Amino acid sequence: MEHIEHLEHLDKELVDELAQVARETVRDELREQSRKRRRAAVLYGASGAVALYAGGAVALAVVLAWAIVLPGWAAALVTAVILGVVAFALREAARPKRAHAPRRVVGGTAPVAPPSGTGMPYPPMPGAPPVVPGVDPESPHHRG
Repeated sequence: MEHIEHLEHLDKELVDELAQVARETVRDELREQSRKRRRAAVLYGASGAVALYAGGAVALAVVLAWAIVLPGWAAALVTAVILGVVAFALREAARPKRAHAPRRVVGGTAPVAPPSGTGMPYPPMPGAPPVVPGVDPESPHHRG
């Protein structure tokens, strides 16, 4: 009997050791993956910052080009309007399209979309009341 208890003790030690090795392996793998992702995130952030400065330089070049023909304030205003229109167009292009968006009606109100996805404002009514097995629907106690 002591021999079996000794083997159970060895089994428990083996399981604990395997669990520890598995935990360390997973921890090392997660650390390596997070290091790679952190590096990629830093590079994406730096790329965005450089692109922002490049966009500012392009905007300045556009203002200076307009300033040849217009006063400086008008060139800056024209450039700001152009950039605003581009920003609005990009925002609209990025928005998800709704398949069943209510349309505006001229001189009235927009139609109200039904709450259910079936096109009906409420669930369909069954043709007959439910039948309960073992209950006579014609008995006087079950009439409403």
